[in-house]
Amino acid sequence: MPTVHPFHVIPSLPGSLQGLRALAFNLRWAWDHETIEFFRRLDRDLWEQSGHNPVRMLGTIDQERLREAAQDEAFLAQMDRVNRATENYLRAANTWFRRAHADAHNVQVAYFSMEFGITECLPIYSGGLGVLAGDHLKSSSDLGIPLVGVGLLYQQGYFHQYLTSDGWQQERYPENDFYNMPVQPELDVAGHPIYVSVDFPGRVVYAQIWKVQVGRVPLYLLDTNIEQNNPADQNITDQLYGGDKEMRLKQEMILGIAGMRALAKLEIRPTVCHMNEGHAAFAALERTRVLMEEKNVDYKQAREVTAAGNLFTTHTPVPAGFDFFPPDLLHRYFGAYVESLGIPFDEFIALGRVHGDDHDEQFNMAVLALRHSHNCNGVSKLHGKVTRRMAQVGFPGFPEDEIPITHVTNGIHTRSFISQEMSDLLDRYIGGRWQWDISDSNAWARVEEIPDEELWRVRERRRERMVVFARTRLKAQYEQRGMSEFEVRQTREVLNPDALTIGFARRFATYKRATLLLSDQERLIRLLTDSGRPVQILMAGKAHPRDDGGKDLIRQIIHFARNEEVRHRIVFLEDYDLSLARHLVQGVDIWLNTPRRPMEASGTSGMKVLANGGLNISIPDGWWAEGYDPRVGWSIGRGEEYPDPDYQDRAEANALYDILEKEVVPLFYDRSTDGLPRAWIARIKNSMRLLCPVFNTHRMVSEYTERFYLPATDRHEALLAEDLKRAKDLVVWKQRVRDQWANVRIESVRTTATEDTDILCVGTAMQVSVTLQLGALGPEDVLVQAYHGPLDVNHQVTRGKPIPLQWHSREGDIHHYEGAITCAISGLQGFSVRVLPTNPDAALPLEMPLITWE
Repeated sequence: MPTVHPFHVIPSLPGSLQGLRALAFNLRWAWDHETIEFFRRLDRDLWEQSGHNPVRMLGTIDQERLREAAQDEAFLAQMDRVNRATENYLRAANTWFRRAHADAHNVQVAYFSMEFGITECLPIYSGGLGVLAGDHLKSSSDLGIPLVGVGLLYQQGYFHQYLTSDGWQQERYPENDFYNMPVQPELDVAGHPIYVSVDFPGRVVYAQIWKVQVGRVPLYLLDTNIEQNNPADQNITDQLYGGDKEMRLKQEMILGIAGMRALAKLEIRPTVCHMNEGHAAFAALERTRVLMEEKNVDYKQAREVTAAGNLFTTHTPVPAGFDFFPPDLLHRYFGAYVESLGIPFDEFIALGRVHGDDHDEQFNMAVLALRHSHNCNGVSKLHGKVTRRMAQVGFPGFPEDEIPITHVTNGIHTRSFISQEMSDLLDRYIGGRWQWDISDSNAWARVEEIPDEELWRVRERRRERMVVFARTRLKAQYEQRGMSEFEVRQTREVLNPDALTIGFARRFATYKRATLLLSDQERLIRLLTDSGRPVQILMAGKAHPRDDGGKDLIRQIIHFARNEEVRHRIVFLEDYDLSLARHLVQGVDIWLNTPRRPMEASGTSGMKVLANGGLNISIPDGWWAEGYDPRVGWSIGRGEEYPDPDYQDRAEANALYDILEKEVVPLFYDRSTDGLPRAWIARIKNSMRLLCPVFNTHRMVSEYTERFYLPATDRHEALLAEDLKRAKDLVVWKQRVRDQWANVRIESVRTTATEDTDILCVGTAMQVSVTLQLGALGPEDVLVQAYHGPLDVNHQVTRGKPIPLQWHSREGDIHHYEGAITCAISGLQGFSVRVLPTNPDAALPLEMPLITWE
C-alpha cells in the first residue's frame, strides 16, 4: 500500500461569517427552528442534500454564495440574532437546576448509553432507546443539569434501509465522515488527539475521544478506528449492534471501561453514573477499580461507595432482551481485569448471575448493573411492574410490589419534534413560557384559548406538507428500485392532503404487530376506499438485519400496498430516521401503536404527535397505559392479557377496526357548517392540555434529578468521607448480618383477636405482640413488621402493607416487639410477621435480599 499523508481541510469562511462554525458545531440548532431556518436560508437545496448537516454544508457550499451572504445585510442581521440567542442560552444563569437546587454545587452526572439519537446527521442511533438518550441530553441542557454523555462513535452506525422489488429489506452501511459531521476530536494542550486504552487478550486497544456539544451538555464518543489498533480492533466501533457476542462484549468494554477512563482523562469525576441499559454495566466495575486504587481499599468497600452513586435504567420487558455472555468468553477478556479487583473469578461471574452458584447460568449484564447500583428503574409504570415480576426470582420471599425496582416514565424533547407552525401558534396564544417550562400544566391549559379555526389550519397545512414529502420520497424509492416510468409517475397522486391520515412508524419487531391492521384486508380496503370518508396510512420502520420475521412484516405491507384499489391510500417509506419521523408526527391525524401487551416497555413515538395536534390509538401498553383517557384518544382493549396470542391478535384487530369505523372516522368527518370538525378539535385540545405537560423529557429528567441524582450524590459523598469510614463499617455490618441471619427466628405471635375473638369492627385496633430470636444481632439491625392486608381465596395476603412493630423489651437473646393493626375496612383480612435487616447506609433489599417470615 502506498504511504498516505493525511491533512484536514476546513471551510473558508469570510470574516463576517465566522460565527457560522460555532453555530454548526453546537447541536442546539437541532431543536431551534430559527437556527435551522437560518441555515436553510444560506442554501435550501444544499441543506437537504447534506442531510441537514450544517458542517458538511459549510464544507461544500460554493464560495461565491458565501461571499454573497457576507454582503447580505438581512442575512447578517439574522446571523447576529441567532448567535445572540445561542449565547444567551449557553450563558443563562437562571436555569431550572440553579433555581431549584442552588446549593447543589457538587453534582456531576455521567450518562452512559450505547446509542444517542440527537439529529439525523449524526447517525449513531437505531431507534427509541437512542432517541430517548438524545432527548435526555437535550432536556438536561435546557434545564441546566450538570451532566455529560458517554457513548461510541460508529464508523458506519446503524444501517440504511432499502427494499427489493419484492419488498424485502436490504441494508447498506455507508461510512461516516467524522470530519464533515458536528463532532470534534478532544485535543491535549499540545493540540494532539486524546486517547484511552483497555487491555484485551494479548494486546492493548486504544480509543480516541471525540466531543459533540449538545447545547450546554458535552457528549464524549469513543472511536477505535485508529492506526494504533490492529485492523480487527479498528472494527470494534464500526456498527451499532453489529457482529456476534464477542464483538458486543468488546463494544461494551469500550463503552464502560474506556468511557470511565475518558472522563478521568478529561478530569471529569462523576458523582453519579447513570447506566442507560445493561450495555454500560462495565462502567460500574471500572469506577470501583479506580476507587480501590485511589483509596487503597478492597473491592467490597469500594463497591459500597460507587454503587451508592450509580443508577441503572432498564428498557427491556423480557429476560431475552438483556445481554448474556458465556463465562469462558468473560474469562478470556476479564481474567486479568478481575485480578485487579482482588476477587476470585468465580465471584466475579456470580455478580452477573441471578443465582451466583448456578454454573449453567450465563453472565447477565443487567444483573451486573443491578448489583452495582443502589437504584434501578423501568421506563413506565407498567414496565416497572413487569420488571419487578422478572426480578422476583432474585428476591425470594419478597412480595412482588416490594421488589426494589421503581419506574420513571419516559418522555420526549418536545421542541425537537414540534412543527414551526404549531410552535408559533402556541407562542401566540399561550406565550413562549411553554418552551422553557414544558411541564407547566397551567401554560398548557391555555390551549383552550386557541381558536379552532387557527388550530385546524395548522393541522391541515402540516398534513399537506407531509403528503408532499411522502410523494417526493416515494418517487426516489421507486426510481432506486428500478420500477417502471408509469409507476414512478403515479407517485405524484398518492395520498390525499385532506384525508384522515394514520401513521405507524417504529422498529419492525414482531411483537409490535405492524400487520395487525392488515388482519382483515377486505374490511381495511373498505375503510381506505370510502369516497365520502377516505382513510390513508403512512408507514415506516426498520427490522433488525437478522430479524427475518420483522422483514417479512414489511414485505407483507409492500405487497398489500400494491393492490390496485389501495395503492394511493397506503404508503411505506424506506429508511426511517429522525427527519422522516418529524414529518410524520407533525402531519398525521392518528398515531397507531399495536404492541402485544406488556411487551412495550414505554414507547415514545406516540408522544411526539401530542404537541403537533395528533391523536393516539394504541394498545394500553407502556406509556399509553398511563396516558389514556377517553377524552384524549382511543384504547384498543382495556389491558387484557391473553394466553393465546393468535386469539389476542384476532380480538384486538377486530377492536381496532370497530374503533376506526364507529368512532374515529365519523368523528373526523363530522363537520360543522363552517367545515370544521369541532369535536375532533376538542379532543386535540384535551390531548395537548392533559398529556403534553406530563410526557416530556423535561419532566422526566427533573424527576431523575430529584429522585436519583441528588440523593445519590449525597449518599456517594457520605460514604466517601472520612476515608470511607461508613462504607467500611457497612461491609462489616453486611457480613455480620449474613452470618447471623440463619439465627433470626420468630418464636411466637399473639394478638388481642386470638385471645378474645377473631371478629373486629371497622375502626378498632388489634394489638400484636411478637417474641423473636435475633442471635448476635440487635434491634438496631432489623425491622420487625406486621404485613397486613385482605386475604385471597388461598388465604394469602394481597395488596399487603407493612406495619412497623416497636421493640419493647429483651430477655437474654429473646426480644419482644409490640404494635397495633388498625382495621380500616371490612372483610376477611390477615397478617404475617416478618423481619428484615436495616441500615441507613444500605440499599435494602436491593443489595441484600434477606427476609424471615413467621
